[in-house]
Amino acid sequence: MLEVSGLTTRYGAISALRDVSLSVGAGEVIGLIGPNGAGKTTLLGSIAGLLAPAEGTVSFDGKTVTGLSPERMLRAGLALVPEHRRIFTDMTVEENLKIGGVTLRASERTGLLNEMMELFPVLSDKRDTPAGFLSGGEAQQLAIARALMSKPRLLMMDEPSLGLAPILVDLVFDLIGRLREAGTTVLVVEQNATRMLDAADRAYVLRSGEVVASGTGADLLARSDLFDTFVGGH
Repeated sequence: MLEVSGLTTRYGAISALRDVSLSVGAGEVIGLIGPNGAGKTTLLGSIAGLLAPAEGTVSFDGKTVTGLSPERMLRAGLALVPEHRRIFTDMTVEENLKIGGVTLRASERTGLLNEMMELFPVLSDKRDTPAGFLSGGEAQQLAIARALMSKPRLLMMDEPSLGLAPILVDLVFDLIGRLREAGTTVLVVEQNATRMLDAADRAYVLRSGEVVASGTGADLLARSDLFDTFVGGH
């Protein structure tokens, strides 16, 4: 479904990504792990059209989409839940969700809105509440639901458990499991490496802008040297 080949992205003279290649198959949950500053967020931004790669290609469904705008990527079926959520705090929960479904027909958007309210009961309870009054866990659920409102075939999430209490971290990973069961393809940047590898079909480890290891979640979990050197311990 997604193929990234030889991707290099620079900030001025600094290469944040260097010759990164990865693949995501339909229905897979793929993890991206690594220390802070490894280039994980830059990679998602380069795929989603937020950043322009200097070299390399991004292909989605067999078509080259390198450098397309975020709007065109969204219409192609790729949605991003960014780090720090970036919800519209002065709008209600329902208004945020409707914006997420802006590319859909009105009837389809209404049906999907009802699905999101069932999938995320806390959002249903607070559908008329301004998003700025939500807790961190509620805001994260809203950010994920808003991305799902576009009916993406590939959902990318950047640090979905960041700053959440342990019980809410469990909720996030439970949701990732449910998305897999529903057939949604997911690419996740996650600070909690152990939990991510336990949930992922496969994963890539980034360090200093390069892929330094890849494999199944189980294989990477078994490599204590990998955690000590590149991730920072279990």
